[in-house]
Amino acid sequence: MNNFISKINLGLLAVGFTTISLQLFPISRQASSWNHCLRKTSETLSQVKAVMKMNDDSKEVLSVMICNGAVFEPKFKSNIQ
Repeated sequence: MNNFISKINLGLLAVGFTTISLQLFPISRQASSWNHCLRKTSETLSQVKAVMKMNDDSKEVLSVMICNGAVFEPKFKSNIQ
């Protein structure tokens, strides 16, 4: 009887572990995709002259904003009177 209960517990543990693993798989893929975006964006921004003057923290903040979908609207200066 005791052996039967330990087999049930082991089976429930296996089912629980499999369920949690399957639920975490999409999250890990999203994190991998986001890290790839962050790395590529940082590499690309490092080639821009204006960004080369920024410190590393500012570059990282800009990369995070771009990967999160930040949209920057250009502000035109006009001297029309």
